[in-house]
Amino acid sequence: MSGSRRFDGQVAFITGAARGQGRAEAVALASEGANIIAVDVCAEFETTSYPGATRDDLDETVRLVEQTGGKIVASVADTRDFDGLAAALKAGTDAFGRLDAVIANAGICVGRMSWEITAAEWQEMIDVNLTGTFNTAKAAIPYLIEQGEGGAMVFTSSESGLKGTPFTAHYTATKFGNVGLAKTMANELGEYKIRVNTVHPAGVRTGMDMSADMNPLMDKYAHTLSPIFMNSLPYEILEAGDVAAVVAWLCSDEAKYMTGVQLPVDFGNSNR
Repeated sequence: MSGSRRFDGQVAFITGAARGQGRAEAVALASEGANIIAVDVCAEFETTSYPGATRDDLDETVRLVEQTGGKIVASVADTRDFDGLAAALKAGTDAFGRLDAVIANAGICVGRMSWEITAAEWQEMIDVNLTGTFNTAKAAIPYLIEQGEGGAMVFTSSESGLKGTPFTAHYTATKFGNVGLAKTMANELGEYKIRVNTVHPAGVRTGMDMSADMNPLMDKYAHTLSPIFMNSLPYEILEAGDVAAVVAWLCSDEAKYMTGVQLPVDFGNSNR
């Protein structure tokens, strides 16, 4: 019944693929027939409190994708480096011969009150979360246009891309920026049948563990700012696969009439 799989014969380009949501998205699409072009920086960031992904993490993504029967070209590349990222994408398209879906997932987060964010923290956040998304799209769009068969792009935003979540001003700025970028590109690329949407998760259980930064702030402002994070549904945290399932749907033909959409996966938090 392999012909019923949603992504048979297709190729997906995924950033931040060494662990977390990126890995889950690679495995989800591969399990439904896609070949995967995966990139991750596999390095430590200067301003985050949690460890970065490693080459071993990326190798595990390769193993899990191949376990589904899918093929994968995985490269260590930094989304901040357009030339390196474009080279990684070319290696994948040379191997697989096409491109259908682009998932700009790579990102970081640091918890601070807005006026305490350092210049270095601000700059690294902008460079990774916003410029990295722009570079990913910029590298991929010419392939999709030239191929002439449409395509799907999904940018990982956040509930912080829908509301002013405290303790995350620089992160929130990038996630709203991803929305603006996606909405403009959705308009520009519509004539080519290339769809551009954003997905907005609540907290996800990944290697991006923010507890050291966020827990003290959540406790300090428990009766003022922290209630903004309250969900409507009685759940606390998403698994990476929960988000991957939604992203896979957005990349599929089942969502072929959706573009410029901000799709929350947030337990109803943005409805509060």
